[in-house]
Amino acid sequence: MRLSRRALLAATAVAPLPACTASPSTASPSTASPSAAEDRGRLRTGFERLADDGYALLDGARVGIVTNPTGVTRDVRHVVDVMHADDRVNLVAVLGPEHGFRGTAQAGGSEGRHDDPATGLPVHDTYLKRGQPLANVFTAAGVDTVVFDIQDVGARFYTYVWTLYDCMEAARLAGKRFVVLDRPNPVTGRAASGPVLHREFASFVGRQPVAQAHGMTVAELARLFNGEFLAAPVELDVVRMTGWRRSQWYDATGLPWVPASPNMPTPDTALVYAGTCLLEGTNLSEGRGTTRPFELLGAEGIDGRWAAAVNGLGLPGAHAREAYFAPAFSKFRGRTVGGVQIHVHDRDAYDPVRTGVALLVTAKRVWSGFAWRSDHWIDRLTGSARVRTAIDAGANVDEVVAGWREELAAFGRVRREYLLYE
Repeated sequence: MRLSRRALLAATAVAPLPACTASPSTASPSTASPSAAEDRGRLRTGFERLADDGYALLDGARVGIVTNPTGVTRDVRHVVDVMHADDRVNLVAVLGPEHGFRGTAQAGGSEGRHDDPATGLPVHDTYLKRGQPLANVFTAAGVDTVVFDIQDVGARFYTYVWTLYDCMEAARLAGKRFVVLDRPNPVTGRAASGPVLHREFASFVGRQPVAQAHGMTVAELARLFNGEFLAAPVELDVVRMTGWRRSQWYDATGLPWVPASPNMPTPDTALVYAGTCLLEGTNLSEGRGTTRPFELLGAEGIDGRWAAAVNGLGLPGAHAREAYFAPAFSKFRGRTVGGVQIHVHDRDAYDPVRTGVALLVTAKRVWSGFAWRSDHWIDRLTGSARVRTAIDAGANVDEVVAGWREELAAFGRVRREYLLYE
């Protein structure tokens, strides 16, 4: 890895929120740190703390915000609507990611350039833009400060974290300041798990060496990106939460859940997603087009043997139920397929990445029609060819998991340098 933590702090020193008191042992100059009184209170998101402080961090700035439907307050008002109505904020542009600012586009789509009918603000499209073309969008939007406020789900291949990365790099190129408003990792931030991406497999579902389930918040990821991966640091300020602990699940936060994308309807979806999204790299349905995406999995010709094989592995925290469904869109649209539904009965014991590997190993064993996608998309999802080639060679689940143990440990050591919460 490239920069030390000390180098990061020296390169990104900006003033904390005036209402906060920084502790030398727990906060950096680039991080708005909570007071002791705030720590004893309820969970407050980065946006809540920014607003409660009168938006002092944005004083005098022409602000553009990268956000989507998850950028809401506790009473489910969108932060764009709140900021637009507040004279203390000069919000001049909205920047929409994949699925769009208002979230109407399916996977692989966006809403394009338009004016928001609710506020009249120009909405610029960031999807599939990076580097200088994205920097040019920031310049054309007339902003000098780019704010990021999107709810992540904790998986490396969820594209919003790479929208964050691309926007940070573009802000650096355009000479803009970058502010990240933190939100919880809905599946806790206890630990990272799964394989780490190899750079030769980089894509929009993973640009840099990060574990498949990263166990970080977006503010922590921003610090990691700034310290390890950007060509040079951007002027970065993160507004951390108060009242969140790494062991906390989303349903304990008191925050409303807004679907983070059209196929992420509930926190239960996020719980399994870091593993079952691997089915996207095969000819099996990952449940898109059903009411339980990433929980329902299957294909034509699969019967109850798959569920039996999965349950025979004794996976911690979950059972597989034999299931049949007919997707309304995506793979097998309108056709009845057989497969499984993953039911998590102990989320503290559940390992989504191990479960995802187990599903691949057993599907290949019990269904003669199993095939990887011809573009080897599975390699982009797992971050290398290792998982695919190991399964093809007949490796069992333990053997596949052992293949990433050393690289995961190395990532974990770097990850610790950028964590903000206990």
